[in-house]
Amino acid sequence: MTDPAPVNDFRDTLATIDQSGRRIWVYPQQPSGPFYRWRTILAAFLIAFYAIAPFVKVNGNPLMLFDIFTRHFSIFGIAVFPHDFHLLVLAVICFGVFVILFTAAFGRLFCGWACPQTVFLEMVFRRIEFWIEGDGPKQRKRDRGAHGGSWFWRKAAKYTIYLLLSFGLGNILLAYFVGSERLMEFISQSPAEHPGGFIFVTIFTLVTFGVFARFREQVCTLVCPYGRLQSVLLDTNSIVVAYDTPRGEPRAKASRQRAEDAGDCVDCAQCVAVCPTGIDIRNGTQLECVNCTACIDACNRVMKRIGSAPNLIKYASFDQIVHGRKFRLTGRLIGYAAALLVLVGVVGLLAGGRSKVETTILRATGSLYEETDAGLIRNLYTVKVLNKSSDSLEIVLRLKHPEGDLRLLGPRLAARPQQNVESVFVVEIEPERLFSSTTSLVIEACQGEEVLEEIYTSFSGPE
Repeated sequence: MTDPAPVNDFRDTLATIDQSGRRIWVYPQQPSGPFYRWRTILAAFLIAFYAIAPFVKVNGNPLMLFDIFTRHFSIFGIAVFPHDFHLLVLAVICFGVFVILFTAAFGRLFCGWACPQTVFLEMVFRRIEFWIEGDGPKQRKRDRGAHGGSWFWRKAAKYTIYLLLSFGLGNILLAYFVGSERLMEFISQSPAEHPGGFIFVTIFTLVTFGVFARFREQVCTLVCPYGRLQSVLLDTNSIVVAYDTPRGEPRAKASRQRAEDAGDCVDCAQCVAVCPTGIDIRNGTQLECVNCTACIDACNRVMKRIGSAPNLIKYASFDQIVHGRKFRLTGRLIGYAAALLVLVGVVGLLAGGRSKVETTILRATGSLYEETDAGLIRNLYTVKVLNKSSDSLEIVLRLKHPEGDLRLLGPRLAARPQQNVESVFVVEIEPERLFSSTTSLVIEACQGEEVLEEIYTSFSGPE
């Protein structure tokens, strides 16, 4: 494979492509240090959440479910159905605005710490590679040397584990779309009985294997649109992983004869050696940098060894490094934050006012009022109830205003989760309680003593 480009060269192409357009394979060393330990802890939590979320039940609902086939969604145990789709859309918009705000303030911190691509590549697949094939320099030496039996068996073992892991991740992902119960059915039965699920898992397995075995960091640099957003979202106030240029330059090798004006950077290139995307952070903020902090840990080890202060590479903004200005709230950040607060408030209000049922009451088409033998005025109504909850409900209608009698003539309003039920009822009111030919009615839809919804309709009577 092609040698990496010199670390100090200016480049106008991706760091992993040489002058002839061929890919430069990245052989990063395994990071170590405080940031890497914190990333490992966070990754363990995120991976565990991914693995168990579709199997955990909260109030009878999966913790996470996105069943697009039956249009049934469950987010943190809260059931979301097609009639709540506007809430889902608004929630996605809120998340998008939050990403914009977070990126403008802290760069690609999400990419290095929480992105599934980075978490699984660096904390699962790359660690398996380190375990089987050794650190980056050992891998490079083996790949460029004679491909003996050891090389073959190491590669075979690594790719076999990769394939099995990819298959497992595919099955877990399928549970997010079909539910854990149906996934167990798919697993226990022949693929011919569930060809759609089998094809999905097969395609996902092959794509995942290809991404983590070969494509790797190219997902972040060539495919992911989020990296491209940096150019329009970052400014000199944004906090990113940055090299302290005034302190580090001019570079000089570590020795007793270092010049007095030499910077703290000893040009050891350890920051480059551990970078999973193959860049030199000393060249400034770059498209490929995912803010993973591997270079911070590597540089701090060197600084400790030579007796210099830590954080030559650190989380900082350009203004902080060059001008000594601390992070501040700019008009742009305030605008993003205000938009996010408004959206969150709207979602909160809509979600808070969300009823378990949606009841529609209409006067029966073509019917007129009639007077009973007892002298009461009677109107006929149709009622349709949609159960929006994840529980079975039996709805009882009560006339709240004005005083009168409400009797159900059709079937009971017993609805299973997400079921529509219809019935017919009559309302009888004494003539003296009517105010005009059209009187407003208030009807309560109740479950037991709990009032789920109030419905307003009209009552027709004599002048």
